[in-house]
Amino acid sequence: MSRIGRKTIPLGTGVSVTVQDGEVAVKGPKGRLSTPMVPGIDVEVEKDHITVTRRDEEKQTKSWHGMMRALIANMVTGVTTGFKKDLEIVGIGYRAQMQGKKLILNLGYSNPVEYEAPAGVDIATDGPTKLSVQGIDKQAVGQVAAIIRGFRAPEPYQGKGIRYAGERIIRKAGKTGAK
Repeated sequence: MSRIGRKTIPLGTGVSVTVQDGEVAVKGPKGRLSTPMVPGIDVEVEKDHITVTRRDEEKQTKSWHGMMRALIANMVTGVTTGFKKDLEIVGIGYRAQMQGKKLILNLGYSNPVEYEAPAGVDIATDGPTKLSVQGIDKQAVGQVAAIIRGFRAPEPYQGKGIRYAGERIIRKAGKTGAK
């Protein structure tokens, strides 16, 4: 049996879970999230926890067991505490600023890069070189952070670019002068 799938998901205060019409919906203090059920997986909601079980021992069902449990656990965490990804901008003249809902990035290109986050994801700047991406959907927060990082990925020679906070960039040695 799946090690992840076997674990129960504890429910915090103010969190309600409903399973109906092939969909699991989680509602909490920060909002509401839902995901479709996969075939062969059962979700049992009890007073203070959720249990995810599978109906058979087929290979595909075993694969979905741990995934479904992880998706539900991420939804419960999202509606209670939310998710956050921090980004750092490294480079002379590189900076970020917010104009309303738009993120304006000056990354050494001839024109600034403008990005507007999708609904449900908030971007905040903590100074000109610090960004934070927040939301209740873990996948959406990670995707927006990856898109922003992709505008100027860190390069291995000088380390300039946008990186996740705490990310270690493996540096390469440059060219040697004379041999």
